[in-house]
Amino acid sequence: MAADGECSLPASWRPVSLTHVEYPAGDLSGQLLAYLSLSPVFVIVGFVTLIIFKRELHTISFLGGLALNEGVNWLIKNIIRDPRPCGGAHLTVTTKYGMPSSHAQFMWFFSVYSFLFLYLRMHQTNNARFLDLLWRHVLSLCLVTVALLVSYSRVYLLYHTWSQVLYGGIAGSVMAVAWFAFTQEILTPLFPRIAAWPISEFFLIRDTSLIPNVLWFEYTVTRAEARNRQRKLGTKLQ
Repeated sequence: MAADGECSLPASWRPVSLTHVEYPAGDLSGQLLAYLSLSPVFVIVGFVTLIIFKRELHTISFLGGLALNEGVNWLIKNIIRDPRPCGGAHLTVTTKYGMPSSHAQFMWFFSVYSFLFLYLRMHQTNNARFLDLLWRHVLSLCLVTVALLVSYSRVYLLYHTWSQVLYGGIAGSVMAVAWFAFTQEILTPLFPRIAAWPISEFFLIRDTSLIPNVLWFEYTVTRAEARNRQRKLGTKLQ
């Protein structure tokens, strides 16, 4: 594990299959953290899947914010040009600069934006049930825990120093707040107009900004439609 000014290299590194993430050979904790550090990849795959099947404008905007966040990280890295720890212990990294950590910046952007979305976008009503609040608290705690573990993994695996991870987390959090505010104040009022474009209608792109809880809305609509169709089918069979 690396700290600022310290470096203790293991005897050998092993890569996670089909990735460039390496961990010390025989280190179970390092192997688990290496898999955890792949969380940004899983997040991107999840977003692409959601966009393909849901085609919702806010989800597309969220992914656009993540892409912008990555662009800002690349720009800062190439301005500061702070080297990675241990003289670049890993030969498979795509860039030799480490300030700020892109993994930490990505995960804290995702976690902070999701937190704001859960508590401000999916706002509660006066008759909100205890379980409705509980799952949001639990999910928020899980998001923060994953962000912390991914950040820690980058230091443990000698990809970054503590300061690089810290500033990455700060940059990602600031970007998340700024992009959420931009989305809510600037983009959201434009979503109905964008959803009405012919190209949006062709690709079935939709706007759910006025629906406070999309999951509950889709559940109730789907259940009502299923019951209606079942009732019609029963009538035809009589």
